[in-house]
Amino acid sequence: MSDSVTAAGLLLKLYELRTEPTLRQARAWFAFEFHPSSSRDVLSTWLGPGHESAPYRMVTSYWDMAASFVTQGAIPAEMFNAANTEHFALYAKLRPYLTEVRAATRYPDYLSHVEQLVTAPADAVDRIDLFDRYMQRQRALALEGKQRKNFN
Repeated sequence: MSDSVTAAGLLLKLYELRTEPTLRQARAWFAFEFHPSSSRDVLSTWLGPGHESAPYRMVTSYWDMAASFVTQGAIPAEMFNAANTEHFALYAKLRPYLTEVRAATRYPDYLSHVEQLVTAPADAVDRIDLFDRYMQRQRALALEGKQRKNFN
């Protein structure tokens, strides 16, 4: 495992990448506009044509890449989880569909780094539930027309 100074440098680089405008917009779309209700919704967004596939892939691949730094030992999980929470929200949103999505795509490792990182802490269930409630609230706000679109 890397020393803490090196790991902190990686975390800062990941934060810098998150503030890049295209990724920032994709993250806002994922959190506030993308509200799947089935694995079909996830698959059609991920694999389908159109403008929604790009932000979906950008967000999910970013967080799985970032989580891989932890699962591969470059960043300690405690340090990563102390500095980030969005990967819990991503997992909470997609968790109900992951088994079917993995089976349909024959990609059993899809988002496995995120899943390993999010489910490992002792308080994983509580943290996932917290972000699941947050995502459900965002869905409700969107359905009520109270969610602004196209954040920057």
